[in-house]
Amino acid sequence: MSLYDPDTIAAIATPPGEGGVGIVRISGPKVWAISDALFQALDGIPVSERGHGTFAYGKVVSEDGSEIDTGLALVMRAPKSYTCEDVVEIQGHGGAVGMRRILRRALDAGARMAEPGEFTKRAFLNGRIDLVQAEGIFDLIRARSDRAAAAAMEQMEGRLSKQFDAIYEAFLEVAANLETTLDFVEDELPDEVFSGIADLLDTTFRTLDKLLDTWDEGRLLREGARVVILGRPNAGKSTLLNALLGFDRAIVSSTAGTTRDTLEEGYVLDGIPLRIVDTAGLRETDCEIEAEGVRRAEAHSREAHLAVYLIDASQLLHEEDRVRLDKLDPTKSVVVLNKIDQGKEVVGVQGIEASLVNGVGVEELKRAMADALEEGADLHAPPHAVISERHRNLLIRSHKEARQAREYLNENVEENAVLAAEHLRSALEFIGQVTGREYHEDLLDNIFSRFCIGK
Repeated sequence: MSLYDPDTIAAIATPPGEGGVGIVRISGPKVWAISDALFQALDGIPVSERGHGTFAYGKVVSEDGSEIDTGLALVMRAPKSYTCEDVVEIQGHGGAVGMRRILRRALDAGARMAEPGEFTKRAFLNGRIDLVQAEGIFDLIRARSDRAAAAAMEQMEGRLSKQFDAIYEAFLEVAANLETTLDFVEDELPDEVFSGIADLLDTTFRTLDKLLDTWDEGRLLREGARVVILGRPNAGKSTLLNALLGFDRAIVSSTAGTTRDTLEEGYVLDGIPLRIVDTAGLRETDCEIEAEGVRRAEAHSREAHLAVYLIDASQLLHEEDRVRLDKLDPTKSVVVLNKIDQGKEVVGVQGIEASLVNGVGVEELKRAMADALEEGADLHAPPHAVISERHRNLLIRSHKEARQAREYLNENVEENAVLAAEHLRSALEFIGQVTGREYHEDLLDNIFSRFCIGK
């Protein structure tokens, strides 16, 4: 049952700026009166009298009858619309001013401005989708790689929801079976009843663990990774940035200290969206500006998911490099021995040998970066729906409660059945919050407030 006031909402559903088409979406019980007031079809048939899935060509008019725009009205009748309500979309010429005028006319005719994500929120409250599918829509909009988009589509189609539902149904069955045993006299039930309950729990734990294992991949696909390029001046950091991007983004010079501030660019590696940060050369300096650049480089290094440290291999290892290498986390860093075309003087340091100015070693570096970032995530498998941080937190809490129930069953089934059932009810509550079987207003606000207004 819906828990919102059944008013009529409207919003611009297309991005701001110029475009061939702009859309104003209207949803709710007053949609027919509002649409008839603002749209006049060329064939004279009111929007309210048209069938589901039909278009009408005509004009959008102001309250005094003057023309605002020409375009189409798309009719979607409940429950076959996105929100499961009666919906009309007015499609006019793209442009910020024109769209605002149509929206203002809809608001003046009786609609209310939609809140962020309110159309999708209504789709959830009316049973069109669950919370996991709603989040899949958000992930698709925000996807920064083909792999992330494919994973979001699977989530929208309910693949992930089915796995959560299976866990919920299994816990529900165990809880129901446990509570049923409370009606029997002690020692009246055969042992296989309780062993069957335990086996079902154990099987469900394996499914739950597999879902938890997808979190690392989900984090990378949704949030991306920050990669910082570090090294002493003139080690080839800017050359590396340009080599990865495939164009000259950073100024490259033989003069040490050319880069004095950070330079960031987006890049997709093996389906992982990256934010690559080129930094100032790490060295002691009396120059106030360069010193600030070094400070920023060190700050980015602390926040990065991965550090690529460059060494000029044509020279003996500098003491500064030695100190920095000792501080690097080997699980979160890749070392590059650059300028090997000029000879190799560095000894005792393991890394990817490269001549970045000639493109040598770039592909090997990309593979090493991907391997380091993909630790704990199988990004070479076919794209599949993966859990988010919200899902992970709730799964961990549910797992903990169900494990406690399992431990009670191990100790003394008959005596601890009540306690085990209570923990399973808590586990069910957490799983239910993942898909929205159980929810509260704060949870919905947290999820849908991140959406754009027209979605």
